Amino acid sequence: MSSCNGNCSSCSSADCGDRRKESLLAALNPKASVKKVIAVVSGKGGVGKSTVTSMLAVAMARKGKRVGVLDADITGPSAPTAFGVRECQGATDEGLYPALTRGGIQVMSINLLLEDPGDPVVWRGPVIAGAVKQFWTDVIWEDVDYMFVDMPPGTGDVPLTVFQSLPVDGIVIVTSPQDLVSMIVSKAVKMANMMSIPVLGFVENYSYLQCPDCGKKINVFGQSHLDEIAAKFGLPVLARLPIDPAVAEAYDNGLMETVATDAISGVVDAVEKM
Repeated sequence: MSSCNGNCSSCSSADCGDRRKESLLAALNPKASVKKVIAVVSGKGGVGKSTVTSMLAVAMARKGKRVGVLDADITGPSAPTAFGVRECQGATDEGLYPALTRGGIQVMSINLLLEDPGDPVVWRGPVIAGAVKQFWTDVIWEDVDYMFVDMPPGTGDVPLTVFQSLPVDGIVIVTSPQDLVSMIVSKAVKMANMMSIPVLGFVENYSYLQCPDCGKKINVFGQSHLDEIAAKFGLPVLARLPIDPAVAEAYDNGLMETVATDAISGVVDAVEKM
């Protein structure tokens, strides 16, 4: 780095990106402890990323792990809804304590700080990114084994801030079986590669609908091409989740801690093997 001229576009150092990223890491609150950070991302909205995040948190909590959920989707926060929490535990001069679910999962989201959860957050990108960073620096996460970061869709300010400021250990990419998915998934994988963060694999949500009468699996959104994309990047498909009205109902009613999580066992295994 002694020869660095500050012009990243002309840099030829193989590991310069890693060192630049590390230099931007934000300091965790001195009273907090977080061992592993896993970001759950998607290239586009509406693929069920927040549902997968909450299911992962529940699955790990059932295995006896201490779990945290950092809701980085500032303009579309939904983690409090999924877990039925409405306010943080409190605050001191040392920091803010996240909300605590019935099952002991720690949750931090902008909706926990708004007077009315229905109020829109009309902020510019840098302010939104700064708020996400503060969820890491100002919140007292207590002995968290696994933190799951529910990311906003795309490759903008917030994903960049999370990847640069938090020590992300791995990424899970959530997608759906639509033709558009090839381009969208490619963008997500390439951004992760640019930031030198390993991709653990893919989760295909809305993969099929199982008929309650005959048990037949119906490809509502067409034939999936995820296997081809996964092979292209040399990454595994960790889970295929069906369209399940029971999960949607549980999410809307703050009861995600009651849903079955067997369908994402492959993702849980990948997280534990990091």
